[in-house]
Amino acid sequence: GFGGIFFDDQNDKDPEAHFAFSEECLNSVVKAYGPIIEKHQDDEFTQKNKEWQLMRRGRYVEFNLVYDRGTVFGLKTGGRIESILMSLPETARWEYNHHPEPGSPEADFIDAVQNPREWV
Repeated sequence: GFGGIFFDDQNDKDPEAHFAFSEECLNSVVKAYGPIIEKHQDDEFTQKNKEWQLMRRGRYVEFNLVYDRGTVFGLKTGGRIESILMSLPETARWEYNHHPEPGSPEADFIDAVQNPREWV
């Protein structure tokens, strides 16, 4: 998936501004994401790739349960747990102290996440 847009702390904007922003984002997805899909549609997807994907999903779960304001609020205020956890991936994986192989695409990703830089 692509994730989502959360409108937290946006109470100073009117609904039409939110709609225009959402519409612009939606219209940009095909232009931005389509070429990426076309470029990689025939790439091999190995068991190692799947394990990496599951570990990234595990990190998403960790973030949601520990830091996400909506999830934490729902869990702390007696919300319906099944509804709160519906946004989590169906499958995930955790490995203690995992470090990807140096020079691999996974290591490059971790470097980009841990060392933000100006991309534009």
